[in-house]
Amino acid sequence: MTKLPTLALHELHDGGGVPLVLIHAFPLDHRVWIPAAESLPGTVRAVGVDMPGQGYSESGNIGPNMDLVADAIYQTVQAAGIANAIVVGLSMGGYAALALAERHAGFVSGLGLVDTKSTADTPEAKANRLRIAHEMEMGQTLQPVLALPAQLLGETSLRERRQLLPTLDAWVHAQHPRGLAWAMRTMAGRPDRTHVIERFDGPVSVVVGAEDTVAPLAEAEHMAHAAQDGALTVIPGVGHLSPLEDPRSVAAALGLLHRRVMRRRR
Repeated sequence: MTKLPTLALHELHDGGGVPLVLIHAFPLDHRVWIPAAESLPGTVRAVGVDMPGQGYSESGNIGPNMDLVADAIYQTVQAAGIANAIVVGLSMGGYAALALAERHAGFVSGLGLVDTKSTADTPEAKANRLRIAHEMEMGQTLQPVLALPAQLLGETSLRERRQLLPTLDAWVHAQHPRGLAWAMRTMAGRPDRTHVIERFDGPVSVVVGAEDTVAPLAEAEHMAHAAQDGALTVIPGVGHLSPLEDPRSVAAALGLLHRRVMRRRR
């Protein structure tokens, strides 16, 4: 039986009710969620988790498999006393959120899918991820991903929020090549999980930056249309990292998701 790593869990906002479990984007960690978490309504608790091999979490000896990421997150939050949660994933975190909803359906009361997609990689995208993973492993270097921050931000942010770039640069430099290579291989191998959204009977909130070119509006609409109880929020003037670029708008969407979940529990 695979021994799962215990992941780093961070309290980001105090509150009650069903907590939000916030899962970060590649090649970052829980810190990308802090501005949005701080903007949440006072009644909402939020915890951030660092995925295996990123932030303060070790990858252990598990293979690059999104199912194992989901299992490790589930094990970690259960051990922290969280019996069920609203699972919110940003980019790669969205892939993990969908795997959690598939493998641990009773744990997930609501889904937040932020700047992400439910579809699998194209063959070209998969090959590119594996190439980058190989380069990082062979050279033990972060060089292949150092240009990502500027590619993830929207055009408006690159003009008006350029102070985000040194912050993102520092967060990327804090990662380890081995962990990011593992994450790249994990993303490359993920399946299409649109069916998970179709079968999920809880509230779903899909959030996308209008300037997101990595997981664009068409992908968000695809997920929102697949949901039984879905809501789509398009945030103008931001790109792929909307919780960092416009934290208040993302917090408002997640606050609404929290209220939708809590109404169902009355």
